[in-house]
Amino acid sequence: MPTQKIRAAAAAAAVLFAASACSGTDPAGAAGEAATPAPPASATTPASPGTSPTASPPASPSRPLSAGEPRTLAENLRVPWGIAFLPDGDALVTERDTARVLRVAGDGRVTEVGAVAPRGEGGLMGIAVSPGFAKDRYVFVYFTARSDNRIVRYRYENDRLTDPKVIVSGIPSGVIHNGGRLAFGPDGYLYAGTGEAGRTALSQDRDSLGGKILRMTVDGEAPPGNPFGDSLVWSYGHRNVQGLAWDEAGTMYATEFGQNTWDEINRIEPGRNYGWPEVEGVGGDDRYTDPLVTWSTGEASPSGAAYAGGSLWVAALRGARLWQVPASGGETGEPRALLTGEYGRLRAVTATPDGRALWVGTSNHDGRGDPDAADDRILVIPLE
Repeated sequence: MPTQKIRAAAAAAAVLFAASACSGTDPAGAAGEAATPAPPASATTPASPGTSPTASPPASPSRPLSAGEPRTLAENLRVPWGIAFLPDGDALVTERDTARVLRVAGDGRVTEVGAVAPRGEGGLMGIAVSPGFAKDRYVFVYFTARSDNRIVRYRYENDRLTDPKVIVSGIPSGVIHNGGRLAFGPDGYLYAGTGEAGRTALSQDRDSLGGKILRMTVDGEAPPGNPFGDSLVWSYGHRNVQGLAWDEAGTMYATEFGQNTWDEINRIEPGRNYGWPEVEGVGGDDRYTDPLVTWSTGEASPSGAAYAGGSLWVAALRGARLWQVPASGGETGEPRALLTGEYGRLRAVTATPDGRALWVGTSNHDGRGDPDAADDRILVIPLE
């Protein structure tokens, strides 16, 4: 293990999780999606450079005052991976394994509006609606093709996806670490979180699209301000990014799956190197940017992320909970664990356009969960 891996004391504290966590040698765990939730543990808060993160008191599993009672909006879905709102308040939802794109209305009605033909272990993942949708009708999806992951632009007309156009191809794919999140930033450009497909050297290779956060125009071109000229690469040194969000100040955050010890929330800035595979968690090395928040892999495996009401909201797969992390301007407060074990594995979370509620998707039919008769489902959680 490289010398900059997480400090021995922190690794020892998390050793109970290592056997079933996201390891590079176990394809089931390597996606950060091991099957059995670990007992509630302590989240960690930012540490000084060169030290291990300091454990906070165990987060309360009860619902916070800032969130209301969840209700099931739609059920009997199959691994809803991405949720993106249309201007009228309905949402487009992707199902990873069926490759269907669904329109889910505010009253729970579900209509299939299209499907793609993914090939490989990643499946159909992220989805984003153009901020100029009223004029351009663009919808973007991220899925696994025969030999790569790619981003495809569609037009959405008469409740159907039409006119597919590949705008980015050549994103590395594999049985693990396919990334897949799409989101438009406050600057109007499209961002994509990618994984290193289990080939760790790709994360540090700026000529590869794997293990990166990408930034692009709606045509898949590098916009002005990208840190490496005409490259789509916005940041690098990532392992597997599946959550992207911005606060009201425009600060960008991303969630990242760790390997054996620490999952992360990072503040994303252009051109920064986030350390993988040399660093997992806080490394205290000036060459790499340390995370804002870390969790043990047993309590997180963070996938989707959203920002609303002064907090980041992070869906946890193996952790089977929703994390609330107060955040503003790149500063974060103490994480709180919500819904622990109540709905199983959580993968998608998106704030409604008015910021007054969250839509949260479960992921219990992904081969690692324990689905009940209603799974998978979309939950609505009101924010007070």
